[in-house]
Amino acid sequence: MVVAPARDHGRQAAKSAANRVFTGGSFQASQQMTSGKVALRTCQAGFSRLSWRMDSLGKARLVIETEIDGLRRMSGLLGEGFVEAVGMLQDTLNQRGKIVVVGVGKSGNIGHKIAATLNSTGATAVVMDSQNALHGDLGLLSDGDAVLALSYSGETRELLDLLPFIKRFEVKVISLTGKPESTLSRLSDITLDTSVEREACPLNLAPTSSSTAMLVMGDALAMVLLESRGFTEDDFARFHPGGSLGRALLTRVSDIMRSDAALPTVNEDGDVFAALDAMNGARAGACLILAPDGGLAGIFTHGDFARGFRKDPQLGGKPVASLMTRNPIAVQADALAVEVLKTLGQNRIDDIVVLDADNKPVGLIDTQDLARLKIV
Repeated sequence: MVVAPARDHGRQAAKSAANRVFTGGSFQASQQMTSGKVALRTCQAGFSRLSWRMDSLGKARLVIETEIDGLRRMSGLLGEGFVEAVGMLQDTLNQRGKIVVVGVGKSGNIGHKIAATLNSTGATAVVMDSQNALHGDLGLLSDGDAVLALSYSGETRELLDLLPFIKRFEVKVISLTGKPESTLSRLSDITLDTSVEREACPLNLAPTSSSTAMLVMGDALAMVLLESRGFTEDDFARFHPGGSLGRALLTRVSDIMRSDAALPTVNEDGDVFAALDAMNGARAGACLILAPDGGLAGIFTHGDFARGFRKDPQLGGKPVASLMTRNPIAVQADALAVEVLKTLGQNRIDDIVVLDADNKPVGLIDTQDLARLKIV
């Protein structure tokens, strides 16, 4: 057996060690390059998402501005035709007729919303499906009704096929269309122009600006008609009995006020301690201060106490009259709860005094009571 010289073994060991160092270094360098590429790709993805986000916000604002421009244009086109349309609708309702809304596709969807708005403001309205109308639903229509016909092009075949049968009734037709020279317009008694220069759709195809314009024209009709008919908040309440809005419109102040044992009161000659005891006993944030004749002298609130305490920590024995608010804001017991909401919001107060017909204090309403009773 041949034995390699010792120096050969040394060379081989050195080469092996050098190779390990070189290989390890390459691996570390490779790792660093890979990490750099990942970081670069992550950065690029981040910039891409940021760019996409900024681009999306810009596009969204463009859509909104385009639709606003369309509404401004439509506002400028309003004329006597609108006034005549409101008068026609009012005459229809005065004669116990109804408003029949008809449209196809997106215009039909808008028609449902317009009819809902009219109904909620006391103007009787129904939606008639163009297709079903040719198969019996024309029974919805009666002499003396008014028809709102919706079609942006004014050439919707289903609607035009229906119009001759509608015209057999003694009804008036008001069209909402973006094409005042269209067939629908020619067959209508009044045309309301809802034309827009372009859709908000980047392809200028999907109904966007045009459908918004039609919806807003319907809102304008409903709101002006509401005022011309003398529609009031009490009337509105009759048609909205549900939800917090209905509760606010139907509920009377006397139904929700704190009264009797739950009403904290103290005589005008009482001290601050007495007022605080009354407030704590009723778990209220204010106390009514009564004059010798039982009338209202003022109101003392936790806010009044906090402000007074900062100036004089020993104010407990002082006359409450020296810290109370005189002539506080008040509402009548027979007013609607919605009046309380308005008063609280306008005056930025948390408590409001309730007076009876003789202006005697009979109750107190705290904003917390409104939340608990789901009035707000």
